Amino acid sequence: MGSAGDPRAGSEDLTAKARIRNAAFDLFAGIGEDKASMRMVAAEAGVTVGLVVHHFTSKEKLRQAVDQLVISYFAAAIKSPPLVGTGTQIGLARDAAVKIMLDENPKVVNYLRRSLLESASTRGELLEGLTLLAAESVNELRAKGGASTTRSSTSQVISLLIGQLGDLFLQPMVNTMWEVLEEGQIDPAAKPLVSVTTKRPS
Repeated sequence: MGSAGDPRAGSEDLTAKARIRNAAFDLFAGIGEDKASMRMVAAEAGVTVGLVVHHFTSKEKLRQAVDQLVISYFAAAIKSPPLVGTGTQIGLARDAAVKIMLDENPKVVNYLRRSLLESASTRGELLEGLTLLAAESVNELRAKGGASTTRSSTSQVISLLIGQLGDLFLQPMVNTMWEVLEEGQIDPAAKPLVSVTTKRPS
C-alpha cells in the first residue's frame, strides 16, 4: 500500500479489481499500452485473464481505469495544500504539490509521456480529465483573487496545464540535444537549467 495521499492506497486496493488496474498502470507506464497484453496484466496482478475480462470487459475499459487513476494523482496533489492564505499563495502551493507528486511518481510521468505522445489520437479522455481538473482549480483561484477575472479562463487553464506538463514532454528532447552537443566537445559546464514552466494563471 502507498501513503495516505496515494490514490492507489486504501481498502479498494485489497480487491482484485484494484490490483488489476494497478498492474495495468505499472505495465502501461513501463512498456506502453500496445505492448502490454491482457495476459501480461493478469500475470502482473496475480489473477487469471478471465478475471481481468470479468472486471474490465476489454483493454479499452482497463485503459480508462488507468487514466482515471492518473487523474486521481493530480486531484490528490491539487487538494493536498490547505485552503489558507491568499489565492496566489494557494495557487503556488498547488503548483508545488503537483511538482512533488510528479517527482515522487515517475510511473505517472512515464504514463503521461507514453499516452499523450505515442497515442495522441486516442488520449482524448485523459487530456479531457486533466483539463477539467485544471479548470476547477482555476475557477477556485479566480474566486479567491489568485487569478485575474478579466483574462479568459480558457487561456488560464491552458497556461496552467502547460506549466504542469511542459517539462515532462520537452525535457527528454532537451537531454538528447545536450548529449549530442557534449559528444561534440561542448563544455558541459555551460549547460543551463532548462525549464519551460509558465507562470501560474494571472
